[in-house]
Amino acid sequence: MKRARVGIMAAAVFAVASVAFAQAKPDFSGTWTLDPEASSMGGAPGGGGGGGGRGMMTGPITIKVAGDVLTIERMQGEAKVVTTLNLAGQPTENQMAGRQGATMTGKYVSKWDGPKLVTTITSEGANGPQTRTESRWLEGGTLVVETTRTGRDGNPMTTKLVYKKTT
Repeated sequence: MKRARVGIMAAAVFAVASVAFAQAKPDFSGTWTLDPEASSMGGAPGGGGGGGGRGMMTGPITIKVAGDVLTIERMQGEAKVVTTLNLAGQPTENQMAGRQGATMTGKYVSKWDGPKLVTTITSEGANGPQTRTESRWLEGGTLVVETTRTGRDGNPMTTKLVYKKTT
């Protein structure tokens, strides 16, 4: 009898913990527009300094979630760019813009850190392998995308883009 109660209690605790964990994962779905005043690229508010944004995600973005797949769509010039992330931690490959219009393939691995989706991106650069980390989370009705990479001087450089939801 006592074992049965312990088993039931353990199952109940597991069920509550599973629901709480599932609720910690936000839904990023929607169309988002950059708030340049709330954003900082390379340490300067409003997009100045260091070229950290390089126009990568400064326009509107549309995010769709289907199962364990998150898709980000945006325009880069006249081209539609689609980035796919696997929310279960499986690697995905996406085309990335390189210097002087070149494209390269990046390996993306996403994992949840509480309510933040943290994506590690590795690619082959002119000087060997490059790694950057993007963290996404919802904050007061906005979407925050914070990117950390190694700058040209070898020091870490952080870009923080803040988006307002439009639909």
